[in-house]
Amino acid sequence: MTTVKLRPGDSIDKALRALKKKLDKEGVMKAVKAHRFYSKPSIKKRAKSKAAQKYKKTR
Repeated sequence: MTTVKLRPGDSIDKALRALKKKLDKEGVMKAVKAHRFYSKPSIKKRAKSKAAQKYKKTR
């Protein structure tokens, strides 16, 4: 579980920004979005292949 510690003078906005940054860095939000809807294995395989081709083109 991701946590953010607040100091006595810190604002909540600053803590929320830090929490969002940590979640983004750990990939939590990306995983949540990926599991939001079910996708068939064939579609996952196709997307993975497409991403690999895109990566190969840029290298």
